[in-house]
Amino acid sequence: MVAGFGSPGCSWSADVVLIRIKFTENYTILMNYKALWVTESEPGKFQRSIVSRDIDELPDGDVLIRVEYSSLNYKDALSATGNKGITKNFPHTPGIDAAGIVEISRDPLFVTGEQVLVTGRDLGMNTPGGFGGYIKVPGSWIVQKPDGYTLKECMAIGTAGFTAATALYKMELLGQTPSGGEIVVTGSSGGVGSLATAILSKAGYSVVAITGKQEINDYLRFLGASRIESREYVNEKSTRKLLPSKWAGAIDTVGGNTLHTLLRGCKPEGVIASTGLVDSADLLTSVYPFILNGVSLVGIGSAETPLQIRKSVWEKLNTTWSIKEKLSTIATEISLQQLTETYIEKILAGQMTGRVVVNLQL
Repeated sequence: MVAGFGSPGCSWSADVVLIRIKFTENYTILMNYKALWVTESEPGKFQRSIVSRDIDELPDGDVLIRVEYSSLNYKDALSATGNKGITKNFPHTPGIDAAGIVEISRDPLFVTGEQVLVTGRDLGMNTPGGFGGYIKVPGSWIVQKPDGYTLKECMAIGTAGFTAATALYKMELLGQTPSGGEIVVTGSSGGVGSLATAILSKAGYSVVAITGKQEINDYLRFLGASRIESREYVNEKSTRKLLPSKWAGAIDTVGGNTLHTLLRGCKPEGVIASTGLVDSADLLTSVYPFILNGVSLVGIGSAETPLQIRKSVWEKLNTTWSIKEKLSTIATEISLQQLTETYIEKILAGQMTGRVVVNLQL
């Protein structure tokens, strides 16, 4: 009997497990896996290490997935350094993204051997996440892998790309079109910003990429930026309620005065999508952009996006918004060891460009 799957109190069927073992040359992969493990030795003091974990220590869930790839997001770095606003209880394995193979399923929508991905929900926050070799999650969290991408490419997109694509999805529902004018992307060197630039360009939009890193101009042009501007372009310090109209919409990762500026300088009937708060969570603005220019402010809470919208967004990414040819440049592949030793600190320090894919097989 495999521990955790036929033992008392476990709702997994022993028969299902035995059937699965028949298809597995080495059943021990169902027992142990390596994972990033964040512990709190004393209040406020956290350590990271790579440990061996048992599958029977995972929480109950409909589907057991063997994780092949994950990705690094800012939220993961916060969890990995003990931010209680992200993860309430430690020890814990972060990783809000995971892509891999279904090992065992009691959800009829998913079968053994199927390639799937999970982004958002509670994965990696208070549920053991993608920085471990296995996850166990409800079937409602899972999306089948789009045919046009590999598992690795899905994680190059991950939550960041899904957030960017959801922003455009909602903007277009409100009438945004390429013919309306330029779309501003702030924080364009980061994960959401890089993918937003590429997706908007593929969808036919003229993109103004905002960055404080002049050395990445060639990278932004490769992604599809029509123009590149400094951060000051969208950081108007005056107290004016409205500014001369410059852009037709924006995908903003910064918040604070940048978002305030984007609202004031948006053309009538434009849409501003708010996806982040790199600068500030506060927004001090007036109602003038909304009631005089008809500007819409759209929030993107990608973690809790309903499953049907998730499927629609991934279908867009798999077809008319496909950026497959750019993902190898956008993403850097690393091991779990490199993640904990170097890259978590790099993303917290704002030193990352593009995306980081974590290969759980290395």
